[in-house]
Amino acid sequence: MSLSSKPSDPVAPLRFEALADATRYLDEQGIRYVLAQFVDIHGVAKAKAVPVAHLKSILTDGAGFAGFAIWGVGIEPHGPDFMAVGELRTLSLVPWQPGMARIVCEGHVNGQPWAFDSRVTLKKQIARLDARQWTLNTGLEPEFSLLKRSVAGSIEPCDPSDTLAKPCYDYKGLSRTRAFLEKLTESLRAVGIDVYQIDHEDANGQFEINYTYTDCLTSCDHYVFFKMAASEIAHEMGLICSFMPKPFAHLPGNGMHMHLSIANSAGVNLFEDASDAQGLGLSTLAYYFLGGLLAHAPALTALACPTVNSYKRLVVGRSLTGATWAPAYISYGDNNRSTMVRIPKGRLELRLPDGSCNPYLITSAVIAAGLDGIERQLHPGPAHNENLYELSPAQLRERGIAVLPQNLDRAIEALEADALIVEALGPVGCEFIRLKRMEWIEYMRHVSDWETKSYLEFF
Repeated sequence: MSLSSKPSDPVAPLRFEALADATRYLDEQGIRYVLAQFVDIHGVAKAKAVPVAHLKSILTDGAGFAGFAIWGVGIEPHGPDFMAVGELRTLSLVPWQPGMARIVCEGHVNGQPWAFDSRVTLKKQIARLDARQWTLNTGLEPEFSLLKRSVAGSIEPCDPSDTLAKPCYDYKGLSRTRAFLEKLTESLRAVGIDVYQIDHEDANGQFEINYTYTDCLTSCDHYVFFKMAASEIAHEMGLICSFMPKPFAHLPGNGMHMHLSIANSAGVNLFEDASDAQGLGLSTLAYYFLGGLLAHAPALTALACPTVNSYKRLVVGRSLTGATWAPAYISYGDNNRSTMVRIPKGRLELRLPDGSCNPYLITSAVIAAGLDGIERQLHPGPAHNENLYELSPAQLRERGIAVLPQNLDRAIEALEADALIVEALGPVGCEFIRLKRMEWIEYMRHVSDWETKSYLEFF
């Protein structure tokens, strides 16, 4: 199949309610093992392979893990086991790995949901929406770099002919990586993740695959599955699929934009209002939610951009291709990709997150910030519909536009100072701050090649 031909229709998600039905289906599909999968505090997939005959144990007691061996779950060596308890409705095949299925799990300790588990944390924030009979729908847009190692061991784009100075939407770049893109796309569609667009992005070796939005919990589950699929399919082909925010200093980085809207119990989009005086198609509710995002933007940055490398992407200024495609300013605008939040008519696009974020944690914080905006009726003011990259610091100050934290240390300070977001995250928020402070210290102690080249014989 080529990218120009019609892909197969996405398979409807399984959504099993009864164990007997799930077991029967897995037997029919020749499935031998089920991956009991959860994520650590970094959003990295962790799993145990469990024989199908023991699927029931994943749903009851859970698959057992030594908690101290997992990043950020708050368990010491002498503590209890971390039990990954599966949610049956999330059971799906693993199309690139015949004979395997996957079930999404969340942590339990001593028989109770564990507050250090980021999926548990997100469910607590979703419960606040449920109380209003609202659903937060999100559409996540992961960008990634498809790379390989050179003979010398350095990292470079997988296609040696992908060298254009401005390669976005390049047909050749898309076509020459079609084997990987097609296998990834068909693997996602085979489990009900409805891919609808594939493109070459603005960096050499960079791509984006878009799939249909859904409720925010399922979106996070899909994003983790996407990364599992992309990394393993690339590995099978001798390639590296990287979600690193900024793998190359001179090229745009990998974002993970979040499209946001709230629906009521009838499925009506409460963020959409055609009578919006600004012409953005937003309701008053959407503006208040947006106001909350902007008010808590510095703290959100720590969760959306959680690595030292993230801040090589959130730079003030331009890149070789003409734009960084990443926000540096706390602002919003119409179809304005130089702002933190873009408004594509009737919904919000938060452009802050990058490929290294834990989707459950950033979504938890987004809900908390948005609801704070709604409860306090925080209107964000007028939109900024101009190229913010071109404005001087003085012009930004005149417009009341603040700059996002420009390194991990500043972002963690902002998160720690934001009591509302820290409270919403609970224990996992404090653990996140602790680990990220350690990461910053390790980074500051590292002596880079740039420092050696600049200072070794300078003095």
